[in-house]
Amino acid sequence: MSFVTERAGALEFLRCDALTAPHGFSTRLGGVSQGALASLNLGIHRGDAPKNVLENWRRFAAAAGFVWKNLVFAHQIHTDLVRAVTAADCGQGLIFPAPDCDGLVTDDPGVALAVFSADCCTVLLQDMRLGAVGAVHAGWRGTALGVVRTAVEAMAERFGSRPADIRAAVGPCIDRCCFETRSDVPEAMLAALGPGARPAIDDHGNGTYHVDLKDLNLTWLRRAGVRRVETCPFCTACQPDRFWSHRRTGGERGSLASVIACPGR
Repeated sequence: MSFVTERAGALEFLRCDALTAPHGFSTRLGGVSQGALASLNLGIHRGDAPKNVLENWRRFAAAAGFVWKNLVFAHQIHTDLVRAVTAADCGQGLIFPAPDCDGLVTDDPGVALAVFSADCCTVLLQDMRLGAVGAVHAGWRGTALGVVRTAVEAMAERFGSRPADIRAAVGPCIDRCCFETRSDVPEAMLAALGPGARPAIDDHGNGTYHVDLKDLNLTWLRRAGVRRVETCPFCTACQPDRFWSHRRTGGERGSLASVIACPGR
């Protein structure tokens, strides 16, 4: 199985064996947050005590093998905006304001990129030749805009990455089984991807649809030239005791984080 569950005491997270850089997809298990945010909430704007969030990040970083002080967050706005960051940006989001974007890329060794979710799709990228990495938040709007393709293009333009050298890991998110929508979501996907989006859409004929965000992002990555893509089999909405799910909780929830640290050449 390409996704492996790792544990450090009560803390649990996922790794993808396709990636060699320090990385992890968090669960909601093993932190110090309380109440509706129990226990590994990694979101700084969920109403949690800052000391709890910082301790949760310290635990996750120690388990996954990155330095928490080297984190760079994205202030996610459901776009296809991708920013290249450097060591000078470390602390953005956790200590300083984060840049508006839905994807981050870097080739500075040690810099750890973080994106957040609680049903949305996240994708981690690693250039196996050059060592550059990327982290992408792809909600349905970002998916329709092709934000993962934009991230691959940003790595190519900024660092000289070749798409064939990039590996991608698509993390846990709301899956086809639980992502019921109205017509706006499938219409946006079909407008962006054409007939290639149809296999990811179930039309129930009554104005409702089920949509597969993982499959749609896989389509974008393949079109961008990425050859190896691993997809996590877990649905956040099916396992609300293990993952944060916005739909299952009605918004009373913490945040998951997907993190990758640049290993350098």
